[in-house]
Amino acid sequence: MPDERRAISLTGIKPTGDPHLGNYIGAIAPALELAADGAHESLYFIADYHGLISTRDPDELRRSSRSVAATWLAAGLDPTRTLFYRQSDVPEIMELTWVFTCLTAKGLMNRAHAYKAARDRNAEAGQTDLDAGINTGLYMYPVLMAVDILIMNADVVPVGRDQIQHVEYAADLAGTYNHLYGDRGFTFPLPKPVTSADSTSAVLPGTDGRKMSKSYGNDLPLFASTAALKKIVRRIPTDSVPVEDPKDPDSSVVFQIYSHVAPADEVAATAERLRAGGMGWGTMKDLLHEAMETRFRPMADRYDALMEPGSELDTILDEGGARARERAVDVLTQVRRAVGISR
Repeated sequence: MPDERRAISLTGIKPTGDPHLGNYIGAIAPALELAADGAHESLYFIADYHGLISTRDPDELRRSSRSVAATWLAAGLDPTRTLFYRQSDVPEIMELTWVFTCLTAKGLMNRAHAYKAARDRNAEAGQTDLDAGINTGLYMYPVLMAVDILIMNADVVPVGRDQIQHVEYAADLAGTYNHLYGDRGFTFPLPKPVTSADSTSAVLPGTDGRKMSKSYGNDLPLFASTAALKKIVRRIPTDSVPVEDPKDPDSSVVFQIYSHVAPADEVAATAERLRAGGMGWGTMKDLLHEAMETRFRPMADRYDALMEPGSELDTILDEGGARARERAVDVLTQVRRAVGISR
């Protein structure tokens, strides 16, 4: 009997600026953990088509795409064991996106989190037209993301909890296709989301207590210089509880971030120190800075080397793109035949 197909794991990050701690905790780390277990065939991609939704500077889009790719490699991605590629090196994604656009109910798109959030912001700002400033790329974002997943026949998608809806949409659209065309010889797997074992990773707070996000300007860059990172950490707001008084670590943004980057035994010991009193927020911030430096400074050195002109980064992406396109061509050929575009 032929060997059973290994489940395929796929994930990627939209290149909108340099990656931050939230990206690492919510997507990169769990994806790399999944790859390390050997049970999945792992695929990683740079979602540069998605970047067009909000980025109008072509030089910045190219730089951000390289930055995200360098981050994955610096974080431990082994391109000899995984498939690593740029989304834009697989043009078949665009054709399959149109096929699925024609299968997607508008009402489903109306319920997408990103679109609803954009309309809510307009409502809060007093806009009469709730769609003001919202481009169709943002509106159709979930379809393109679904195709990213489906064109590679992905079975699981490591995501933060706030991204689960996108994987659910991919499964819904795959089900629609399978219902309409599944009797013609090709069906898509129904992908499932996989979240980090750390149930709080998706709500990692930023420096202001809200969810960490570049759009809020409250993120901790992964590869900032030592001095720049220390300055950001020092600006995190804290309460005015005196040094000698007990403090609640669970209500502290600084401690919550620290708990994601420091070893578990050090996190437990620090929590006890805070509860006992005698430890100030300045010391807590120093511990967070030291933990960030210890965990990410080696990655930062590797990242800097990959970002240099002439590094192996582009060769790795080019080779991965060629391999990814072979897969996509095979899927698209079968879909075209099934829907009646070609014989």
